Amino acid sequence: MALEMRDTCEACGAPTPEGGLAFICSYECTWCSGCADGFPRRACPNCGGDLQVRPTRAA
Repeated sequence: MALEMRDTCEACGAPTPEGGLAFICSYECTWCSGCADGFPRRACPNCGGDLQVRPTRAA
């Protein structure tokens, strides 16, 4: 099952294009780097899980 690769930050609506830097939790909540850096302990505000750099897909 592939990642959904959402294209906007859930907090501020900034674009998170497929090849760009974005952070996700295990539920695929998606955040731009600016918002992720502002979360305490870089934890997902929805589920509390740790955020990881979203992987990129090969073309």
